[in-house]
Amino acid sequence: MGIVEEAHNLRVVGEGKRGVIVLAHGFGTDQSVWKHLVPHLVADYRVVLFDTMGAGPTNPDYFDFSRYATLEGYALDLLAILQELAVASCIYVGHSVSAVIGAIASISRPDLFSKLVLLSASPRYLNDVDYYGGFEQEELDELFEAMGSNYKAWCSGFAPLCVGGDMESVAVQEFSRTLFNIRPDIALSVAQTIFQSDVRSLLPLVTVPCHIVQSTKDLAVPVVVSEYLQKHLGGDSIVEVMPSEGHLPQLSSPDIVIPVLLRHIQRDIAV
Repeated sequence: MGIVEEAHNLRVVGEGKRGVIVLAHGFGTDQSVWKHLVPHLVADYRVVLFDTMGAGPTNPDYFDFSRYATLEGYALDLLAILQELAVASCIYVGHSVSAVIGAIASISRPDLFSKLVLLSASPRYLNDVDYYGGFEQEELDELFEAMGSNYKAWCSGFAPLCVGGDMESVAVQEFSRTLFNIRPDIALSVAQTIFQSDVRSLLPLVTVPCHIVQSTKDLAVPVVVSEYLQKHLGGDSIVEVMPSEGHLPQLSSPDIVIPVLLRHIQRDIAV
């Protein structure tokens, strides 16, 4: 097993002839977040699953704090995974920060991506002049302070807010588990990198077709962010806002979300 495979717990399932699909999870989760989607793909596609560096199942010794201080470090990891697997072209499905990571990777290697399906994506979480990201700096500072002072308690409070649901729901319990599996200092570093990121200036450079999919109600990504993405991306794009709630709808509302994702995977944007 190569270092890339080992570091990212790389898995390839399915032997479908319709091409390669790469599934990339967001902050606080791991590849298990796609468990409701994968069974619908394996008959038609080769499905690539991996854990982003810093996720609970990865070896914390591999986490380079300087490399992952920007999202570009993760984009380089993604390109290394595609190279390791000799992927010539793929449909990329990225959730949350991994949606943006895929977009960044596609700028330097658009040939590797036939389309990007961006689930719960945001180019910037902080509000700005003429831009509503959903957060003020003071709110983020409080979030980081809470993570640093008592990570377990923060996980217990953040999980139901993020997923949208009570602490007893299966989706909240699952997100709490994967969130708590991350080493606290790594989780804080990753959260700071994500929430302080701003890739708005890169959007016009993204020329690969983008399918933007998100929940009607999402604590982390207001609906107007999807409209902003569509307006500023450099290639063809389409937006679908689903009647789901929460930032991890593929986990909390699979009956709604899985058919939508499959449709965007299977159908191209009509130009």
